[in-house]
Amino acid sequence: MTVDPAVLEELDRLRARVPSLSGSVLATTDGLVVAHDARGIEPDGLAALAAAHLALARRFAHAVNHGELRESVVECDRGYITTYAAGRAALLALVTSGDANLAMVHLEARRCVRRLIRILAIEPNTSSPNRPAIPTQAGPASLARRTPTGTPPTNPRRRQATG
Repeated sequence: MTVDPAVLEELDRLRARVPSLSGSVLATTDGLVVAHDARGIEPDGLAALAAAHLALARRFAHAVNHGELRESVVECDRGYITTYAAGRAALLALVTSGDANLAMVHLEARRCVRRLIRILAIEPNTSSPNRPAIPTQAGPASLARRTPTGTPPTNPRRRQATG
């Protein structure tokens, strides 16, 4: 797969602006790596985990009616893993050290995501036939609402057992 050089430049620019950045992965929402700058970090594994994490966080946001998810932060003993939605079909996952200025990470990552969205915008255009579209994932609208535990749905037409 050929990666758009503008995407790689954007990830390089992000690394230059965030000194605590250990690695970054741009991936589809189904966990496939689009591009990465993940020295010492397994990009395929990070992409898959970030996609699963983002999907769960989207469900969380939907469950409490807070609208579309923008980002999620995992704080660890030795650093942060931040995941940003890059439209409906992509995500940006960042791994930073524990001394990261999280406000600066968010500022730069949000700017980067906006630029990546513009770069990856796939319009019906025949001038770029070699640029694959990023597949979409079913969003929160397709999630089934569940009833609370201990309150089974009632059905007045339920058949009585004969004995």
